[in-house]
Amino acid sequence: MYGTLFLLFWLAFVPVDAVKPYLFKKCSESGFCSRNRHFAEEIAKQGDEYQSRYSVDLESLKIDHDGGHLHATLLKMLNDGTFVPLDLHLTTLQDANLRVQVDEVHRSPPVTHVNPKRYNEAWKYALQSEPKAREFTHSVDSEKITLNYNDYVTEIQLHPFKITLLRNNQAQLVLNERNFFNLEHYRTREEQSRENSIHIAPEESTFDSYTDSFKDSRDDKLPFGPESVALDVSFLGAKAVYGIPEHADSLSLKDTSETEPYRLYNVDIFEYETQSKYPMYGSIPFMIGVGGESSAGVFWITGSDTNVDIKKSDSQVQTHWISESGILDIILITEDTPGQVLQSYGKLSGNSVLPNLFSLGYHQSRWNYNDEEDVLGVTAKFDESLIPFDAIWLDIEYTDDKKYFTWQKEAFPDPDRMMRKLDQTGRTLIVIIDPHLKVGYEISDTVIQKKIGILKSDGSDVYHGHSWPGESVWIDSMHPDAQLFWDEQFVNGSNLLGHSTNGHLWNDMNEPSVFNGPETSAPRDLIHYGDWEHRSVHNLWGLTYHEMTYESLIKRNPNLRPFILTRSFYAGSQRTSAMWTGDNSAKWEYLRESIPMVLTMNTVGFPFAGADLAGFFGNPDKDLQVRWYQTGLWYPFFRAHAHIDSRRHEPYVAGEPYTSYMRDAIKLRYKLLPLYYTLFQKNSVSGTPVVSPMAFEYPSDSEVLEMDNQFFVGPLLVKPVTSPDTDKVSIYIPDDKPYYDLQNYTVLQGKGYHDVDAPLDKIPVFIRGGSILITKERYRRSSKLMKNDPYTLYVAPSESAATGELYFDDGETFAYQDGEFVLTTFEFTGNKIVSTVKNSYDTSIIIEKIVVLSDKEVTKATVEQDGESWTAEIVPQDHSFVIRNPKPLVAKSWTITLH
Repeated sequence: MYGTLFLLFWLAFVPVDAVKPYLFKKCSESGFCSRNRHFAEEIAKQGDEYQSRYSVDLESLKIDHDGGHLHATLLKMLNDGTFVPLDLHLTTLQDANLRVQVDEVHRSPPVTHVNPKRYNEAWKYALQSEPKAREFTHSVDSEKITLNYNDYVTEIQLHPFKITLLRNNQAQLVLNERNFFNLEHYRTREEQSRENSIHIAPEESTFDSYTDSFKDSRDDKLPFGPESVALDVSFLGAKAVYGIPEHADSLSLKDTSETEPYRLYNVDIFEYETQSKYPMYGSIPFMIGVGGESSAGVFWITGSDTNVDIKKSDSQVQTHWISESGILDIILITEDTPGQVLQSYGKLSGNSVLPNLFSLGYHQSRWNYNDEEDVLGVTAKFDESLIPFDAIWLDIEYTDDKKYFTWQKEAFPDPDRMMRKLDQTGRTLIVIIDPHLKVGYEISDTVIQKKIGILKSDGSDVYHGHSWPGESVWIDSMHPDAQLFWDEQFVNGSNLLGHSTNGHLWNDMNEPSVFNGPETSAPRDLIHYGDWEHRSVHNLWGLTYHEMTYESLIKRNPNLRPFILTRSFYAGSQRTSAMWTGDNSAKWEYLRESIPMVLTMNTVGFPFAGADLAGFFGNPDKDLQVRWYQTGLWYPFFRAHAHIDSRRHEPYVAGEPYTSYMRDAIKLRYKLLPLYYTLFQKNSVSGTPVVSPMAFEYPSDSEVLEMDNQFFVGPLLVKPVTSPDTDKVSIYIPDDKPYYDLQNYTVLQGKGYHDVDAPLDKIPVFIRGGSILITKERYRRSSKLMKNDPYTLYVAPSESAATGELYFDDGETFAYQDGEFVLTTFEFTGNKIVSTVKNSYDTSIIIEKIVVLSDKEVTKATVEQDGESWTAEIVPQDHSFVIRNPKPLVAKSWTITLH
């Protein structure tokens, strides 16, 4: 442990009570953002009189019809009438419609230690592979180039440069409609500062072109000067836009005409403000526009600091994307529904990895559990309280003096023994490994000696900064040798996880968080592998860190699926990790904010998301704690976590009746694990959300476009209670189907708002009519112990029909990739329930109960499977009847006939 005075000194750089706005740049304090907002404002003032400086040189046109590529020179006119040539590259894509890239042609700055190119490799991290092109036909006239491919048309206007994407003869997306496109070409400081410089147009600003006046960034070298890229994108017909996490704001993104833009810049932001456009820990530059009969998506592929302005009107949503550096690389998607747009995006960036079953259970964490006795004592108290859980977490204090890959031997003398004891009840241990490495021990010494850390701005040596251990270095996870070194730390039998197979990883602080760095992060002029500046890779670097860990765990045990939680993320992080929303607070507004934040992650293809229950900072009152568990059980990632200075608030601490209410919420999550696992499997294949916003289910219903306080989890409509002293809520029913109360089976029906009772012991949740819900209902201490338990079906008819689906496998290995899984559908029509198995492997799991939510009088049920038949008992209940012990095997098709 480093000294108290040292800790207090460095905590002066860290916001420990609440976000300190002065630590983070506003647009007016950010050179590239300020310059481009100024540029846009000046153009808007001129209106139709403005003469754009960008045009397509028709003589340069090169077409590859079969390959799906168009190349042309995009000319940027300078003040003296000469031009800067830019490379314009369009690709028509098989699944995602259109990709537009613009780069400088001639760029040769006299800088020896930094890669002179504009950064053009963000797609290698954001996309799972280079997208496949498709052929097109084209025509040319004096005003435009037209590309035709299937139901799509792309029109490239020559002057002023503009691109319109049409689908089914309707314009959906327009690039540069407002002439805000701006690529700051390379020029020297001397060339720009000359009197009457040809490089600066009257509509441009030179603010902070070669220096950074922000108080914590004044050492930034800015070796290439101004190199931003900006573009306006119009979503024609859109009524709302979603996405571009991470922000603690509403699901439907707000108009920013009179406010700060939404900023995408991965930073460590303690106790963030709610309803805020501040940057947060992660960035996914993907946005979906919804309105009427169509939906559209924009994927802005860059790793640099990015700001997005939004302007709404009745006919469209106009956006303005501004990035500090890199090439323009944007993919446009248009489809009928937002779900289809998300599916196309998933084909590009990859869908969420199929998680381990345990990771969908309840996780218990705090900063910190003190020692082995504490860990095992907490486990025992959960068992005494009959509360299931799957994983217990250790924060930074488990290490020897905050040196990662070590254990504090006095507190944890035998980690292998501790993990074996956890494994007896199917529990998992998850430990933290951050990218900052304390100087002065073997791990950091090797990183420095091999120069596989992030380097100083001159590239001469590994950069030293400060984080929790004090003076630290940061491993450069973009360096291939860093991967090899990381692999060595995770080999079977290593100090960290020993020989255990029930240990997994938490990658925190990977924005990266640097306590003495500008905006609590790394200086932008640091150097990564490939001689790329940090400014160009900042937002994607956290992804490279958790992907490096994932690859090491795969090599450690190729047959087991790793679980990794990351704080920092980028497009593509869903392929290897889960995320959480960071350092929230035990206040009602943070509970409310957690829902749109998790929903937003689902709209951008990263569903494995959650928020700390019941607030990281502070101590929740008991009502808040109960309501947070009743809300948090619906998060795809379900974890309680607390600050080191907070009191213990594990569910059993609260006392009755509160412990019972939280126990009921946790047990409901375990009951629904078959639903969550099936939804995650569906997401891994098709990209559909696990927790779905109302607007994704009913995009043509204008009532739900702004709605982010209720949502669907498969067939379940959920309206959490997120305000104090509340015993009744209003829930919106979006159609005319019956909705069955999950607790008492009473029915809500009729499109519109309905008041429902919601005392502290009740969660408003309803099964949508026409659905079959599959559950497991025997209490076990962990999901691993539920593996062979039988299933229960809830049949919720609409017009005497219902359907459902179940997927399961072994829950922990990759054997499902070789066909070892069960996928079956269930259908109820009239007097029959039919199971049709689409894929199967050998398993003896049965259906032990079927609850049919109907007042229909039924006296007998005949079960048929494998040419045999038998009779199951019928037990009438209020608003339902139960088929007791039908006992067909889940892995084989069967039919039940009701008499």
